[in-house]
Amino acid sequence: MTAEHSAADHSAADHSAADDSAADHSAVGQIDPETAAELIRNQSGTARERTVDRPVEELELETAIARNVRRLRLQAGLSVGDMAARAGISKAMLSKIENAQTSCSLSTLARLSTAFDVAVTSLFGGADVERSAVFVKAGEGSAIVREGSREGHEYELLGSLRGEHKRLECLLVTLTEKSVTQPLFQHPGTEFLYMLEGVMDYAHSRSVYRLAPGDSMQLDGEGVHGPVDLIELPVRFLSVIAFPDSAV
Repeated sequence: MTAEHSAADHSAADHSAADDSAADHSAVGQIDPETAAELIRNQSGTARERTVDRPVEELELETAIARNVRRLRLQAGLSVGDMAARAGISKAMLSKIENAQTSCSLSTLARLSTAFDVAVTSLFGGADVERSAVFVKAGEGSAIVREGSREGHEYELLGSLRGEHKRLECLLVTLTEKSVTQPLFQHPGTEFLYMLEGVMDYAHSRSVYRLAPGDSMQLDGEGVHGPVDLIELPVRFLSVIAFPDSAV
């Protein structure tokens, strides 16, 4: 084998390895279409468009009907096609109703209530329920002390809902001083981190990740996690924890 052939072979091998490495790296963090289709919000929620001149309040009734029709159909263990046939409407129409993309006529509501064997008024349930929301202006969140808090570590609670929705905890974390020790956390539920400023190395279980502005991370809270090194100060990131029902 000549030196030229040997060099060419090595070059081809290097390019192949680089291509494999790039392919592996590009796959990290990507969500394939099948996974996107399995999102909880796509399976149990609705998404639609409205004209800018139409008040949101007018859509509450359609949303309530959509939610109740889907709930009753699932309780009956029927597919959209089977339910549509039982109610005497098209499959496309029932799909639009469940996704709040159309306004039901009185005759359609009557057919649905008969098919479900419920009163028509039960299809409107929840339309008049006030849904809570918390709005926090910049810098007006509540300063809190977490276990592991220390000087140079600030935790700002960005609002909190009551009841069943209290399971979501949103914090703005600001780290302004390095320390020879860093806090490590462990808790039930799932945590999401989004970097806003600075650079840090963040550990989860047996791995360490370098996070820079725009980077995000989702982790199992049962695994020990926390910052292990602050590379560029100040470090600011959002921490959103979704606790399981058992922890609320």
